[in-house]
Amino acid sequence: MATGAVSGPRQARISEAQNPLYDEHRLPEIDRLRGLVMVLMALDHMRDFFDADAIRFSPTDLDRTNAFLFFTRFITHFCAPTFTVLAGVSAYLYGVKVKDPTALSRFLAARGLWLIFLDAVVIGPIWSMGSGRSELGTLWAIGCGLVALAALSRLPQRFVLLTGVLIIFGHNLLDGIHAADLGAFGPWWSLLHETGKLPFDVPGDVIYPALPWIGVAALGYGIGPLFLEPAKSRERALFVAGGMALALFVVLRFSNFYGDPHPWGAQRDSLFTLLSFLKVTKYPPSLLYLLATLGGAALALPLLARAGGGVGAALTVFGRTPLFFYVLHLYVGVAAALAFVMAQGYSLSDIAGWAKARAPPPELGAGLAGAYLAWILVILALYPLCRWFAQVKRRRRDLWWLTYL
Repeated sequence: MATGAVSGPRQARISEAQNPLYDEHRLPEIDRLRGLVMVLMALDHMRDFFDADAIRFSPTDLDRTNAFLFFTRFITHFCAPTFTVLAGVSAYLYGVKVKDPTALSRFLAARGLWLIFLDAVVIGPIWSMGSGRSELGTLWAIGCGLVALAALSRLPQRFVLLTGVLIIFGHNLLDGIHAADLGAFGPWWSLLHETGKLPFDVPGDVIYPALPWIGVAALGYGIGPLFLEPAKSRERALFVAGGMALALFVVLRFSNFYGDPHPWGAQRDSLFTLLSFLKVTKYPPSLLYLLATLGGAALALPLLARAGGGVGAALTVFGRTPLFFYVLHLYVGVAAALAFVMAQGYSLSDIAGWAKARAPPPELGAGLAGAYLAWILVILALYPLCRWFAQVKRRRRDLWWLTYL
């Protein structure tokens, strides 16, 4: 056969092998799903930075929101659970690769502590607006999940899976326990299961209590063997699991029996009744929140396995540089938002005062449409940097510290 006649699957494999982002040991759909949730997460953060309504009220406040704002927020609910469960899957696959339980535990512990440090020192100041307060958020939660996996990974995989399932399905039984009733132990309870103050009177708040997120990371690790199965078997299992999770979400939510501390109810019209049905609790993530988001992620994975072309390639870039993108997009976004507000004639002290009083002037910011525009511009601006960094990580396998970025 002439060389010019190479076509079909063989040609696709040759093209992938020549791609500097290609790695035969990675599943492309995992990178694409991770990239997709990173892009969606950036939308939520640009809304925080550019739409002053983010200061005034919650986008899921049914008394003040509108459908477009609600769903802008709702689609970003998928980000943290998906990223955390994929962190667990990646931990299992890394353990298969290194074949050394001690090395795996050491890596997960170091990686988790690094994420916690970044959240407190690098990311926290953005959300506290330089006030010196610590805000324990997404990276804290994922970091706690990895630290827990450092210990759990020494146990049989099925036990880790059972642990994750029990935490996810059972942690809402703890909703009746409140930090305010626990005295000096209250802040420690907030670290585990209820948003609230930090221990030792450290200024700041726990936004992402750790326990449910540990369950999500353990679930990801527990289903890790599924990603070593043939593609057809894996996709069939994901479709079944995703469908069952969404069906269980509908049944439990409709009954208001269990799984979320805030029941839904009839609203002023059918649209807002639907919004009430979908308004599930994220802080901490309820069972129903996790069933909806992880069920959706399970259905998305097989579909993303088929996502080729420019979209698939772009999602892969962001999915292989998640931490790099995460830090960059926050600092670029907040810098752009501050520049925009200062161009409107306001000062940094004005901004700090509005954030504290939750009462910005009506003309502040660019509105929700401006937030969408800022999101698109930030994604386009960071794509070349993320692609460059992905290539560096692939070429320089000898630089161990790159695995922490």
